[in-house]
Amino acid sequence: MELKERINIAVIEEFNKSGLKFTMDDISKNLGISKRTLYTVVKDKNTLFLEAVDEVFRSIKESEKEILDDNSLDVVDKLRRILVVLPKKYQTIDFRQLYELKANYPKVYEKMESRLETDWEPTFQVLEQAIREGRIKDISFPVFQSMISGTIEHYLSHTILIENRIPYEKALQDMLDIIFDGMLKQK
Repeated sequence: MELKERINIAVIEEFNKSGLKFTMDDISKNLGISKRTLYTVVKDKNTLFLEAVDEVFRSIKESEKEILDDNSLDVVDKLRRILVVLPKKYQTIDFRQLYELKANYPKVYEKMESRLETDWEPTFQVLEQAIREGRIKDISFPVFQSMISGTIEHYLSHTILIENRIPYEKALQDMLDIIFDGMLKQK
């Protein structure tokens, strides 16, 4: 396994233990390497986070493509899965702890926010297909995108999930259930 990949794994482990408060020392100890070696691969903690954002979103796009290519799923199932896709290797991350990112690492938060708000074309294509097939009603794509990305950004920049002891994955699923099924009880 490449050192860069090992670093990403160590970052996840240390983040899950200490949130954003982990140090480069913690990463080097986790890996059993010197800080000097670590700094030959990563310039600083900010760079470490920026690269982690890129890696997470690259993996999300790979998983998204797998969903899109899965012919066993109907269009609504594809849409639901794409909207909450989280690659297996990142399912252990406690995303609720990212609320400190905005204050402590604004450039990293901006990059994450930008990634959440871009590259919606595959999702829009599935939405268009679902509308054509009569599975969902015709909706405003920008409003839909704003609802989804705005909710996720809110989860990631506030303590609401931690304060209410709601796991990130459950919060995403609840959001989707409300969007797809509404709040009214079915008769």
